[in-house]
Amino acid sequence: MCLDIGIAVCGPNEALVISGMFQGGKPTFINGGRAIVCPCIQTVQRIPLNTMTLEVHSPRVYTSQGVPISVVGTAQVKINGSSEEMLGYAAEQFGGKPVDQILNICLETMEGHQRAIMGNMSVEEIYRDRKTFSKKVFEVASVDLHNMGIAVISYTLKDVRDEVGYLASLGQARTAQVKRDALIGEAEARKDATIAEALAEEQRMESKLVNDTEIARSKRDFELKKAVYDTEVNTAKAEAEMAYSLQAAKVQAKIKEEEMQVKVVERMQNIAIQEQEIMRREKELDSKVRKPAEAEKYRLEKIAEAERQKVVLEAEAEAEATALRGEAEAYAIEVKAKAEAEQMAKKADAWKEYKEAALVDMMLKVLPKVAAEVAGPLSETNKITMVATGDGPIGASRVTNEVLDIMGSLPDTVKKMTGVDITTRMARA
Repeated sequence: MCLDIGIAVCGPNEALVISGMFQGGKPTFINGGRAIVCPCIQTVQRIPLNTMTLEVHSPRVYTSQGVPISVVGTAQVKINGSSEEMLGYAAEQFGGKPVDQILNICLETMEGHQRAIMGNMSVEEIYRDRKTFSKKVFEVASVDLHNMGIAVISYTLKDVRDEVGYLASLGQARTAQVKRDALIGEAEARKDATIAEALAEEQRMESKLVNDTEIARSKRDFELKKAVYDTEVNTAKAEAEMAYSLQAAKVQAKIKEEEMQVKVVERMQNIAIQEQEIMRREKELDSKVRKPAEAEKYRLEKIAEAERQKVVLEAEAEAEATALRGEAEAYAIEVKAKAEAEQMAKKADAWKEYKEAALVDMMLKVLPKVAAEVAGPLSETNKITMVATGDGPIGASRVTNEVLDIMGSLPDTVKKMTGVDITTRMARA
């Protein structure tokens, strides 16, 4: 919608120009901040506040003397964001224009003023007094650009050159003049130096004679006074040496006395330390050897006593256990014998009573066990290789038939060994 409210934000290097309704008939300037804007009834323009560098070239401009020269200057300009008046000028002049166009306008203005100043000055003034030239261009351009809202920060003359050799001629003439003045100055300096050197030598000789006289007089006075002073010094020195020797002897005696006292104190301290060391070693021996030995002795005695009691108790227990085992075994043998006797008696009675039926029952119970014993080796075999001639069964059935044949031959074996025909009696039963 046209009445939607937006927020416009600008950085510290630019300014916002808000115009339209609710502005009191003049635009509002905001430098590095934000503002609420109604897009349909208000307009927002941005003005850059960055510093702009201008390279101002003025080729072949005739000076006041009619000599064509070329000048290159460097200027730093920017829109003054701290002055609302200059922001108004800038908004009026550059509102909606890109930075390149603003640069071009400033460059054209600076170049025009630079050419005007060049036309009012001579080559020598421009070349030798660059500061004055730069100041004039700065002042004239600042006034003109101020009306556009732009402040000139600095202007310097970068280069001056010509294509007709005028500057080179000025240099040659000046060089010759300097060389001439240098030769004249050197000759005058040599003359003055020679005169000054002669005067200085004369004054030096005069001063030397006066000084030598004074030195001789001073030396004589010095030797006389030195002899007196030496006598006094030697006397005082002898007295001082004797007093020093006496005092040194006293000091040495006192030092020796102090050293003896120190040695006595050290000897007493050593004795006390040794006594304390002896007591410490006795206590250490008592704590590390005697008491541990007594404790170990007591421990070993208690261990030996406990071992002795243990052996006695174990022997008594073993004897009692052996006696009890013997009694238990005897009783068990007795009971087992009685049971076996009773069993045998009962078997005999059963044999007498049942005879053939009992025999058949026994055979029926024994035959499975015999079959198991016969088949036992086969169950432990990992591999069986069967060789057949083609007659009869082959494979696993052949092994089964062989086990059954062995079982079938058992009655004949029993008959041969005992005379009892099991097959006949089983048939009767």
